[in-house]
Amino acid sequence: MQSTFDERIWLAWLVKVRILILTFLLAIQLAVARLTPAPLPVRLFISTILLWFALSIFYALLLSFWQEHRLQASLQVLTDLVLVSLVVHETGGWDSSLNFLYPLVIIVAGILLPRVWAHLVAALAFILYGTVLELNYYGVVKSYCTTHPGLKTLQAIIFVNLFAYLAIAYLAGLLTTKLRQARVQLKDASGALENLQILHENIIQSISSGLITTGLDGRITLVNSAAQKLLECTAGQLLGKPVAKVFLDALPNAESQQTHAEVRFDTANAFRKTVRVRVATLNVPERGTLGFVYALDDLTEIRRLEREVRMQDRLAAVGRLAAAIAHEIRNPLTSIAGSVSMLSGIPELNQEHRQLLDIVTRESQRLNGIITDFLAYSRGKQYRFEKADLVPLLEDTLTLMRHRMTAENASIVIESRFAVREAWALADGDRIKQVFWNFGENAVRAMPDGGTLQVALERHGDDWQVSFADTGTGMTPQQTEKIFEPFQSNFEGGTGLGLAVVYQIVQAHEGKVWARSKPGQGTTFVMRLRRFDAERRTDSIPAAGNIAAPRSPAPPQLQAAAAQGRSRG
Repeated sequence: MQSTFDERIWLAWLVKVRILILTFLLAIQLAVARLTPAPLPVRLFISTILLWFALSIFYALLLSFWQEHRLQASLQVLTDLVLVSLVVHETGGWDSSLNFLYPLVIIVAGILLPRVWAHLVAALAFILYGTVLELNYYGVVKSYCTTHPGLKTLQAIIFVNLFAYLAIAYLAGLLTTKLRQARVQLKDASGALENLQILHENIIQSISSGLITTGLDGRITLVNSAAQKLLECTAGQLLGKPVAKVFLDALPNAESQQTHAEVRFDTANAFRKTVRVRVATLNVPERGTLGFVYALDDLTEIRRLEREVRMQDRLAAVGRLAAAIAHEIRNPLTSIAGSVSMLSGIPELNQEHRQLLDIVTRESQRLNGIITDFLAYSRGKQYRFEKADLVPLLEDTLTLMRHRMTAENASIVIESRFAVREAWALADGDRIKQVFWNFGENAVRAMPDGGTLQVALERHGDDWQVSFADTGTGMTPQQTEKIFEPFQSNFEGGTGLGLAVVYQIVQAHEGKVWARSKPGQGTTFVMRLRRFDAERRTDSIPAAGNIAAPRSPAPPQLQAAAAQGRSRG
């Protein structure tokens, strides 16, 4: 295919060059005919040139639909030889200055055709040129010569041209062979280089770690597939951009001893990731340092698991503490409440004393409610795992919340966006409702002046993802990190146990839960549960029925507390 393509290019080039030469020849010969008394048959000469023009245009058209390029080349060379002979005859035979056209045709034959063809064309050119001279010498055809050399001079002219044509054919064939060999070698070298480039490109794109290269000015010059996936950006969005602007934290310096660091960045969906970045200089032999190479490893999941482990340790410690002190507090609290109740029956108490006793009674009840929450949080819980549809669970929760917003005249709009009609999971429906209610309650309390709560349900790989996004006051990164720890309430009057219980419920369902927030930009709570139809390991599927799960919620008191909003964090 490559050879055919090259011959077609040469043939197209030959047509263009031929037309250009013919134009110059016509102009020059007409100028000479006007300025000198040479016996040039102008009409015959112009007719020959026009015929040559017509044949050139025909060959150009023929090239577009006839694929036999070798045969076309042979035909054009033979046609050129005949027409050159006619032109040489018309411009004076042995006096003609256009016999240099024969060597041009021989050179073209050496380029377009095999090497032996150059010698055959040279021999044919010698025969045609000799024939023209002989016919003119003996007067067989009308001669346009201005001189009449002797026989030996004529023979010398013919044989000198024979030697010249053969020499040109030999040199043209030799040069063409060398050029073709060089072209083949160059093509092989180009192919090897291209294969090497493809191999290097495949190696870079196949590396599991993200890879970014920059110039000395810090602008990105290359991003592999792993880096694009990690940064959730396309190469077009990253190339040419300063690498420092991609990340929130300062990058390590290749010229210092600290060549690695952990940095953060925000993805397009506002999810913050943590990556480990290692940097090295990009050195090229004999050219020095051309830039820098950054290797990226995603640490987001590792850091999340570390936070979960720390949180579970804290939760376990707090649970043990709550279980230990709750009993110790409840007994004297019961005595205090009983004593106050007896004192309230004394008729001699005045109004001020009764108000003080009412305060003691209310505070005792509130303290008893807090202790009840502590015990609900610390005790072992019972779950009933069944095939449950998350859609009606969400709709029931949102319906109750909308009615509550209407009753309270709250300027809060609750929007729902479910990407599926059914979302089956292996779950305890009542506990999952408790999770949804806690998410909604926290969102409502975060928007005291009104706002919008957007609830979304969508498929995310093998999981269902539920998100509650509010437009409230938001939280600082420190508050977001501790939001699921007990006693971390951001609202007045909260115990800080609502979201801690949520965390327990999601953990018991082998799910994931986290919060995304920025001050003044609202908060988004996200929960993921495994889809019922997704593949699960056999030993990780809880059987339906009453199952004791560690760190799980829910005596009836906690459900009542959730309905009243006392246990919201």
